Amino acid sequence: MAKPAFSQLFTRFIPSSTFAQTALLIGGLLFINQLVSYLSVTHYFISPSYKQINKLISNQINTFFVHDINDLTEEQKWKLRQTTGMRFHDEVSALHAGLGNATYYDFMSQQVSEQLQAFTEIRIKSGEDYVVWIKPPQNTDIWISIPLAGANEKSLSPLTMYFIVIGALSVTGGWLFVRRLNRPLQALQTAARKVGKGHFPEPLPLVGSTEVVAVTEAFNKMSQGIKQLESDRIIMTAGISHDLRTPLTRIRLASEMLPQEQEWVKDGIDHDIGDLNSIIDQFIDYARQDQQEAMETANLNDLISESVDARSIEANHNIELDLKPLPPIKLRIIGIKRVIENLIENAFRYGSDKIKIKSGLVENNKYIFCAIRDFGDGIDESKLDDLFTPFMQGDAARGSSGSGLGLAIVKRIIESHGGKMQFKNHPDGGLNAGFALPIMASDRIILAAKSKNR
Repeated sequence: MAKPAFSQLFTRFIPSSTFAQTALLIGGLLFINQLVSYLSVTHYFISPSYKQINKLISNQINTFFVHDINDLTEEQKWKLRQTTGMRFHDEVSALHAGLGNATYYDFMSQQVSEQLQAFTEIRIKSGEDYVVWIKPPQNTDIWISIPLAGANEKSLSPLTMYFIVIGALSVTGGWLFVRRLNRPLQALQTAARKVGKGHFPEPLPLVGSTEVVAVTEAFNKMSQGIKQLESDRIIMTAGISHDLRTPLTRIRLASEMLPQEQEWVKDGIDHDIGDLNSIIDQFIDYARQDQQEAMETANLNDLISESVDARSIEANHNIELDLKPLPPIKLRIIGIKRVIENLIENAFRYGSDKIKIKSGLVENNKYIFCAIRDFGDGIDESKLDDLFTPFMQGDAARGSSGSGLGLAIVKRIIESHGGKMQFKNHPDGGLNAGFALPIMASDRIILAAKSKNR
């Protein structure tokens, strides 16, 4: 049982996208490469150099303490300082000479102490003047300063620059490689979303690796095939509607010839012809998907209010509004109004004479929503998912008429905007039918700024 748990814990921290996984892999390999390079340079170059320096320091200290340093004359100390650069200080003069700015180095102290067989404190002052400070075990009352010519922080800059340049070039190269690898995949993702909304983009360029080129080529063929099927369906639907309307017109003309005593037959024929024309119109609308309408900037609350005003002529219908402030977004005005009117009509027809319409922001202000609730009996939970299936009628038990395409058309309109439909039974009774439309990122920034100013 522990193995699956560990596997789940491990995969939780692995990015899900190919770009992130590839970037993580290249970044990890580069980090290991830099770490190995650093350890190698430290072990084979820097460490031996420090060992040689420590050995020289130990030999010099042993040499100078063969005789008591206090017996040296000032002239001898001056000559020693000129030839070796070594100086001898007491505590006070050492502090004035920069001992306070020196840093204690434990690994150097340990190595020199082992060679001198007694504890020796080593401090190093870095900067422009690289000075080694030593408290010799032979005389702990003095400090010896030894300048190391040519050993300063600047001498390490080439190595540092090497690691920085190599790291930057590696990261840049890895980023360009991953970007080139994932750009065709991102184009495929964008194009697939457009096809899902009923838009058919131009064939994608065949770039990238052989596998990506093969997938792109297959996608282009699939997209063109779906586009051709859609075109054939529209042509077929238009042809069928034209062929049906001609005999319907003849039937209507023939019904006008009926005698007066068969007026009821004529009325029935006119009613049936009207229903058939409505069904034919729905067929055409379902095939067309309302893609011809241009996107315009509008406020959803305004469209809701217009649809509600159009229903106010029916005295027995009561609509309660709860509309929160919404930002304007780009949408197909006629298509969205059709969605709202369809949902209102269904709420009155199959729900109750009283309905409630709400609007607002959801999902961290990423979507605006409209929800229409009726106070009827609701719908069986098992049938909710079938409401948007073409030719399926959620209220077939009540003998509803129509083609069963109304909600399928509504769903297509909402999805063409990048939105989503949601139907669910209200806990207090009735059906809650709604949809959500996405807000563009730029519009969310403006909305957030307005909220902050309030």
